[in-house]
Amino acid sequence: MTLDLAAFAKDKGIKYFMISYTDLFSGQRAKLVPAQAIAGMQEDGAGFAGFATWLDMTPAHPDLFAVPDASSVIQLPWKRDVAWVAADCMMEGKLVAQAPRNVLKKLVKEAEAAGKRVKTGVEAEFFLITADGAKISDEYDTAEKPCYDQQAVMRRYDVISEICDYMLELGWGAYQNDHEDANGQFEMNWEFDDALKTADKHSFFKFMVKSIAEKHGLRATFMPKPFKGLTGNGCHCHISVWDNDGRINVFADREAQFGLSAEGRHFLGGIMKHASSLAAITNPTVNSYKRINAPRTTSGATWSPNTVTWTGNNRTHMVRVPGPGRFELRLPDGAVNPYLLQAVIIAAGLDGLRSRADPGPHHDIDMYAQGHLVKNAPRLPLNLLDALRAYDEDEGLKQAIGSEFSEAYLKLKHQEWNSYCSHFTQWERDSTLDI
Repeated sequence: MTLDLAAFAKDKGIKYFMISYTDLFSGQRAKLVPAQAIAGMQEDGAGFAGFATWLDMTPAHPDLFAVPDASSVIQLPWKRDVAWVAADCMMEGKLVAQAPRNVLKKLVKEAEAAGKRVKTGVEAEFFLITADGAKISDEYDTAEKPCYDQQAVMRRYDVISEICDYMLELGWGAYQNDHEDANGQFEMNWEFDDALKTADKHSFFKFMVKSIAEKHGLRATFMPKPFKGLTGNGCHCHISVWDNDGRINVFADREAQFGLSAEGRHFLGGIMKHASSLAAITNPTVNSYKRINAPRTTSGATWSPNTVTWTGNNRTHMVRVPGPGRFELRLPDGAVNPYLLQAVIIAAGLDGLRSRADPGPHHDIDMYAQGHLVKNAPRLPLNLLDALRAYDEDEGLKQAIGSEFSEAYLKLKHQEWNSYCSHFTQWERDSTLDI
């Protein structure tokens, strides 16, 4: 039974709803709708001009309507007269195929049709920086190895505890918070869930973290590599697949190597098979490739992959299997679109299941110190253009995610790359002025 948002507003004291959708570049777009008008909006959606956001549309396109999915509604814990609700994009009565949440919902249905229910958890790292974005916000956070620094995390207690309190209030099952490997960097963890629910929570989490940081006079960034020499922002994703009832983990087999079943290995095989092309989705910005191809950081390790390899409980590879019944994809970064992250994982994994893909041999070595010993393992793309080309050549993955989405995404991302290439930098002047 669909939740009546008007009744929800009356019961919770909601004055306004933020009807929100995420565009192709992870921009969070919303209209602030008074509760008195929400009944009509729940039926017909809030109107937008799609061209004004990062969607492949023109000014001549008809209105885009964002129809709220009432099951996703969240009352803002820090502003209780406002509620956020994720929306599905419609145009002329049809779902917009390129819209990220629609892309994910299509793939969730495909998984369900195959008797599979994909569950995931994300680790969305972020920096707390000064309001002008120039530097980290804590002048005393200077340790060479700052990971898990208890003094540093307590100096940001007001921000971190407020966000965690809200996640607990929302029933997300928040269970730990820590200072991460870079100065000024943090990670907050909550329980895994169905892929669509995780994507909605991930989207809201980014909104919440930025909002609470601003409330405290700071700024939060999920940018993949905001500071040279410091570890970048990853968004590691833990993946398991269950039966449609959600009771049996079909990845779990304690008799198998690493506790990963044959189906789990095939799903992983799909991830490995498409790794270089799915990087265009999981690492979607020019800056992303400053993280996965970074030199050693001040802490001693980047904690990000640059080669398509997998392993057991070893954090130097693209995929690790930390325990029975799940694996961790360490490739995605903080810029990843919450909905497209889940979508591309499902698309690649389902292809692996259908083709009974073999993930290849695992490697137990330290890839940072001994990676040169691994022969024939593909390197991840060196830049966004290489990733886009790999994605464009991967017809199977493009079709699995959706041809209309793929065409739109590649078009806009190539425009972004061309804009980057036309931008003059100080490096060019420093390197070329006196030639």
